Amino acid sequence: MPEQTVHLPLLPMRGMVVFPAMMVNLDVGRERSVAALEQAMLADRKILLVAQRDDEKEEIGQEDLYEVGTVAEVRRSMKMPDGSVRILVEGLSRATITECHSLEKYAEAIAFEHVDDPAEDKESLELDALVRSVVDAFEKWVKLSGKIPEEALVSIAILDSAGKMADLIASHLSLKLQVRQQLLACIDVRERLDLVYRVLAHELEVLELEKKIETEVRQQMNKVQKDFYLREKIKAIRKELGEKDRKAEEVEAYRKRLEEQQFPDVVRKKLTEEIDRLDALSTLSPETSVVRGYIDWIFALPWSKETEDTVEISQAQAVLERDHYGLKEVKERILDYLAVHQLAEAKTAPILCLVGPPGVGKTSLASSVARALGRRFVHVSLGGVRDEAEIRGHRRTYVGALPGRILEGIRTAGTKNPVFLLDEIDKMAQEYSGDPAAAMLEVLDPEQNKAFVDHYLDVPFDLSEVLWIVTANNLGNIPRPLRDRMEIITLSSYTEFEKLAIAKKYLVARARQANGLKAKDIRFGSGVLREIITAYTRESGVRELLRQIERICRKAARQIVEGAEAPIRVTKKNLVTFLDKPKFLSTKAEKQPQVGVVTGMAWTEVGGDILPTEVSVLKGKGKLILTGQLGDVMQESAQAGLSYIRSRTQELGLADDFYETVDIHIHLPEGAIPKDGPSAGITMATAMISALTQRKVRSDVAMTGEITLRGNVLPIGGLKEKVLAAYREGIRTILLPKENQRDIEDIPEEIRGKLQFVPVAHMDEVLKTALMPREEGKEDNHA
Repeated sequence: MPEQTVHLPLLPMRGMVVFPAMMVNLDVGRERSVAALEQAMLADRKILLVAQRDDEKEEIGQEDLYEVGTVAEVRRSMKMPDGSVRILVEGLSRATITECHSLEKYAEAIAFEHVDDPAEDKESLELDALVRSVVDAFEKWVKLSGKIPEEALVSIAILDSAGKMADLIASHLSLKLQVRQQLLACIDVRERLDLVYRVLAHELEVLELEKKIETEVRQQMNKVQKDFYLREKIKAIRKELGEKDRKAEEVEAYRKRLEEQQFPDVVRKKLTEEIDRLDALSTLSPETSVVRGYIDWIFALPWSKETEDTVEISQAQAVLERDHYGLKEVKERILDYLAVHQLAEAKTAPILCLVGPPGVGKTSLASSVARALGRRFVHVSLGGVRDEAEIRGHRRTYVGALPGRILEGIRTAGTKNPVFLLDEIDKMAQEYSGDPAAAMLEVLDPEQNKAFVDHYLDVPFDLSEVLWIVTANNLGNIPRPLRDRMEIITLSSYTEFEKLAIAKKYLVARARQANGLKAKDIRFGSGVLREIITAYTRESGVRELLRQIERICRKAARQIVEGAEAPIRVTKKNLVTFLDKPKFLSTKAEKQPQVGVVTGMAWTEVGGDILPTEVSVLKGKGKLILTGQLGDVMQESAQAGLSYIRSRTQELGLADDFYETVDIHIHLPEGAIPKDGPSAGITMATAMISALTQRKVRSDVAMTGEITLRGNVLPIGGLKEKVLAAYREGIRTILLPKENQRDIEDIPEEIRGKLQFVPVAHMDEVLKTALMPREEGKEDNHA
């Protein structure tokens, strides 16, 4: 095979191989490639086409190209609007690159050009046989694939060159770049023909497998259609014979239940439509299960089933007293509502909202009401609900759609008039997917819930006979329109005496039972439960107290299992072995009077707490510094207190310009906890006056009240929880707004008798009680 050395412009190609005798259109866009093309047009229109090894690479060196390319002649070129050039090239011969030079504008290659020798086509009968085998295989490929017209076989048959025939066949096949390059690299004609034949044989195997798969799929489809036809035919035959298929029996059962059960007219109409739709659907249709699920849901709801109330006030009172200790006012209000419900002709029930800190018995009270009425009890927690669809349900257009929690609870109860507890309604959140609190308006509004429509069922359900009980920790987190539909009943924190009674009456027995112990297995000594309450728990409710008692029971159970003799005795001396060291050894209240330190009182969602307030007076330019994560309202209370002090400089013995020479820093410890509200107004004012006048504040006094610019003390809320917290911390004198004097009666008598209450209407009265006389010889630094 003759070879000659050529110097040609180099055109790298991405993902493409051009064979000799092949004509193809190419788009040339890279700057150096366009320059190489222009050079070829200036010379003899010849250019070397070589495939890149990596299509993504822009800067091309000799190592980035395959060794064998194609010498081609540019037949036609045309400039495109985007700056690229479209060319028509004809492959002439193979060429092996020996050197590659990167010139200024383009790359030039030095290569050996290989031209097929026509004499080789006549060398042997073996080559003739190989040619015929290749042509036969190609003919089969054309007929099986249908990708090129059969007329192309004529152009192959008339070729007198075996090498050209191999190249032309290779150009028609859809091959990977590596295989095409491998064919191009075959300089020897016999070797080239042999590789083309093997490639054709592989392609024929793939095509035959594709045909086989296609035939099987078609047969399967025909089988499905045939099965459908046969099933319909069987259905017709069974109908003629008086027999029924399974779906027909199911539909008939639905129709029978529809006749036997009572439904509202609109529901009966909807059910009839859905049963007819199920009857018309094919058993193979995916809609069948959706329609069946919908029908089952409607049948499962208690459209007319309800329980008859067995309420008697004496019986209800006995149930409430048996289940809960204390809570006298709460029980009285519940009994009032039950009495009204018993007398009222209308069946519309009240909506009770139990508000209080965790662990005070809100959920168990709702359960007791259900037992007192003889109704079913449903408990649904709304904490963390963010999607309106969890209340109203999802529409049936969604995959896996179901009704919302309301109708799911009604179905669970099995009656249309259960006691339905909506727990933690203040923990619902609003998101992009809808406002669940807004959906609750329809549920809890007696004027609307007579025809509550769940998105899934899309028919009205009467919720007006449900006794709704709602619980919350913080009333302020409930939207006002929702709050207006409810009767608020407030549950306050338990006192130490109430906790002790609850522990003796309920918690010890419950803890024993939960841990497999009997009454004879464990004994609690005198004062042990009180010690647990004071030294190991500080909470509004009794949940932590129950956990500590259960912890003791678990320790006792282990000792019994390990061979200890029952009963296990728990005393104040060995309590540490059961519960480790006490958590609360001291109170947060100050033990000694100090300057600028006042004990305030605060209300939180989990009960009351005391709020130590510190003030320091520093040399400065009149800044008021507030720290401890104080909210806007509390910051404004501090400003109001300072303004009051400035208006009373002479009475307090302060210099008229004291606020221009000092900075006042107010700090409320436990800075990680946000604090807000106006009730710390007199506390911060008293602390500032103490720091400015250097008069100590009594350590056994706690106070609460809002302050005005004139020094008046305004009423506050949550007095009971605040007083209980102060008592728990060892405080025995309480300063409170005069208008809150009537709230003292709400405080349990056993606590009230041990405290001194000082109602105040003005800051002068606060200072008179809270500040100690100035020590002799100690003058005010700011006078």
